[in-house]
Amino acid sequence: MAEALRIGIAGLGTVGASMVRMLQDKAAELTRQCGREIAVVGVSARERNRDRGIDLGNAQWFDDPVALARADGIDVFVELIGGEDGPALSSVKAALETGRHVVTANKALLSRHGVHLATIAEKKGVLLNYEAAVAGGIPIIKTMREAMAGNSVTRVFGIMNGTCNYILTRMEAEGISFEDCLKDAQLLGYAEADPTFDIEGHDTAHKLSILTSLAFGCRISADDIYLEGISNITQADIRAAAELGYRIKLLGVAQKTESGIEQRVHPTMVPIGSVIAQVHGVTNAVAVETDYLGELLLTGPGAGGNATASAVIGDVADIAKSRPGFQHGPVFGWPAKQLLPYRRARMRSHEGGYFIRLTVHDRAGVFAAIAKRMADNDISLESIVQHGDATEDAHKTVILVTHETTEAAVRKAVDGIVKDGHLVDKAQVIRIERAA
Repeated sequence: MAEALRIGIAGLGTVGASMVRMLQDKAAELTRQCGREIAVVGVSARERNRDRGIDLGNAQWFDDPVALARADGIDVFVELIGGEDGPALSSVKAALETGRHVVTANKALLSRHGVHLATIAEKKGVLLNYEAAVAGGIPIIKTMREAMAGNSVTRVFGIMNGTCNYILTRMEAEGISFEDCLKDAQLLGYAEADPTFDIEGHDTAHKLSILTSLAFGCRISADDIYLEGISNITQADIRAAAELGYRIKLLGVAQKTESGIEQRVHPTMVPIGSVIAQVHGVTNAVAVETDYLGELLLTGPGAGGNATASAVIGDVADIAKSRPGFQHGPVFGWPAKQLLPYRRARMRSHEGGYFIRLTVHDRAGVFAAIAKRMADNDISLESIVQHGDATEDAHKTVILVTHETTEAAVRKAVDGIVKDGHLVDKAQVIRIERAA
């Protein structure tokens, strides 16, 4: 049997502690699968004496994760610190430059520095694995990086944030407000004390930027993602979606168009009969559309200690199974030096159209004025419905569903309605997406 694979783990929070526990519980099975033992020989965390409910055995303690990354006694450096800069970046760079394999769950780090880190890894001939960085326990990275050779991806999209999916699921199922759902999510540990990163779409954007690079062979460009969160979704939107046969999900979508690559994160209406509409709670789902293989849809736990630790251990096991002299594949599917510059597409026409909810003054001519603004911008309407507002007789709710049109046309039409002085409240615009 080959010598043990020696790993050092930086970060002993929920994921790190779960990883140590799983390695101990599954030690015999992993040794049999990998043909060698996986041994934790070094660890680093901010608090040495904290009770984490795990036995660190004889692992050497390092106060500095960079020192652990450079330690002679490790073969693989596992980064579970988090954050796009600081100790996470410095320790991962140190490990790669020293010729150590790296496994990370850090989507923020990769979305900001992934190409640079991939360049170092490929130059040094070591692996940079990151399955846990996107969609938790779902093996989407391995699928896209290794199992789809010969296929051209046209679109990748999905539910990539469990916090948002939990909130939207409960809003629909129980008829409660966004604010109340968010409070419950925080109490249950699904949302942070400051939930902005999740609910405003930044977490999904980081993950989407990584998938975009894998899908289209381009450099990561997290700053070029159109971004909307779910904080403005109301019960009125949830109910209207249901009446029209849709369900609201926060989706990350990347697709190749004639003008470049389009990346966007926003609330989306998907047909209630689609598979992705049935993904509830903290579960994640990612769909990949290709030319030869067709459409793949992977679902599963998108977060949590065990799910994320499982993905990290899978990456470590892949390294354990490799042998000296094995030629490692490129980090993002294409060699880092061959990744194309990212070319941002204009927000294009959109299969399925748009849902537009307007709260307007109840007075003569408003309905006709709205229809004219739509016609002036060449927007064809599939339906237009008017509801009275039960709380205020002077207000009406107008719900429009458009045929396929452009983002620019919709925004121009809504701006015109605002200028006409008909709106009581801010217009709600939600895209309707073709979904698996």
